[in-house]
Amino acid sequence: MANILQDFANAVQRHPTRVAIVDGKGRETTFAQLQSRADQYAAAWHRKGITKGSRVLLAMPLDAGLYASLAALWSLGATVILPEPATGLAGLRHAAKVAGVTAFCSTGSYGLLKFIVPELWSLPHLRPASGPAGLSGRVAVADSDVALISFTSGTTDAPKAIPRSHGFLSAQHHAIAPLLDSTKAERDLVAFPVFVLINIACGQTSVLPNWKMSRLAAVTPAHVAGWISAQHVTRALVPPSLCDKLAKADLPALLHTVFTGGGPVFPDMLDRLQGTEPDLRLCCVYGSTEAEPIAHLDADTIATADRTNMQNGGGLIVGKPVKGLQLRIVDDEIQVAGAHVNAGYLDPRHDAENKIKDGTTIWHRTGDAGRLDDQGRLWLLGRIGSDVSLAGKGTYPFAIEVAVRGWQGVEQCALIENKGAACLVIGGDPAHLADWQAQASLLHITDVRQIARIPMDRRHASKVDRSALKAWLRT
Repeated sequence: MANILQDFANAVQRHPTRVAIVDGKGRETTFAQLQSRADQYAAAWHRKGITKGSRVLLAMPLDAGLYASLAALWSLGATVILPEPATGLAGLRHAAKVAGVTAFCSTGSYGLLKFIVPELWSLPHLRPASGPAGLSGRVAVADSDVALISFTSGTTDAPKAIPRSHGFLSAQHHAIAPLLDSTKAERDLVAFPVFVLINIACGQTSVLPNWKMSRLAAVTPAHVAGWISAQHVTRALVPPSLCDKLAKADLPALLHTVFTGGGPVFPDMLDRLQGTEPDLRLCCVYGSTEAEPIAHLDADTIATADRTNMQNGGGLIVGKPVKGLQLRIVDDEIQVAGAHVNAGYLDPRHDAENKIKDGTTIWHRTGDAGRLDDQGRLWLLGRIGSDVSLAGKGTYPFAIEVAVRGWQGVEQCALIENKGAACLVIGGDPAHLADWQAQASLLHITDVRQIARIPMDRRHASKVDRSALKAWLRT
């Protein structure tokens, strides 16, 4: 198996003058420039004592410097620690505590963290430096060497640390690459940091957002469309929350494909987006932090029978599992195994909850409920444990939510248990509340609540934050 550094080096050799990254200020960095910066950083940091086995916590804005730093540290054999941005300062402190950090690396104002976070006080502080590469201290890395420690979103509990080896990152690249394959140079708007890694390895250009994903609610459709137009974006890799904005925007003709994932992709959203640009290709990608991707689906392959099935409680179709992935359903739960499926957590105690060892195969429990149809396609039902009792039968949220999203005046919805009974919470125009209640009664739901805005996850604003919603119901 190759490793991710070799994948990067191959991309630089193929496309040295092609733009690798356009940051949120419109600054362009070519593949050759990215490699040059990485070499300079590696030389400087080697002189500061970074060697194989060092664990470096990285705090940087999403720009070319971040990816040059990753390549530099990996070439020295160091492991990079990336806190989950959505968890803020608490997430950074958590990462520093659990990951065995030996150095801190930052740019700009992020350097102030060195002085305000106690866990960083005693650590060497690395800052990107320009200058001659010199003796960079490069070492050979094995596929099994840990390249990266990232974290789960922490939506349901404390973020779990996930070690990712060089071989794992390369396997993930080769699992995703067929989805992104193109015979021409593309300019991709990429809202997922991991997909920037994949794009670099594939030799494609990544245009980064010029807004903060943590403040997505304040971003207008016109702003997103304007950035796409200004940067001549041809494809977008964005969560469903951004697709909602694209559906309300005047999209440039250059944009021909949208890949979306990071949350459930409902058919009504696809219809709205397709309605603005009938020729726009839409590809839905399903995965998890520990296994990305799991399945994918081109929207134009969703048949009339599939739509009827979704409307009648069949769940949410996400397509066929990707090649090289093993997938099974056990007690409604989707479980996966393969080279690009994380085999374990940094803390072995978390393995007992989420990993199943079956001979030499390690199955990851996704926590998602699903089913496979007779064509081998995967359908999502909701999270394990999120089912509620309707007419004496356990019912998962997507069986209801897909249909409810088609009701007049509905913008968001969530089926959730409240005080032992099913509750349907709807974000939308309260003028339709009586109609919603009448339609819900036909589904055996008697408790319907209207809310101005359903709380969503902090990472992509595309999944219902059920803990926050339950807290709202208790008020």
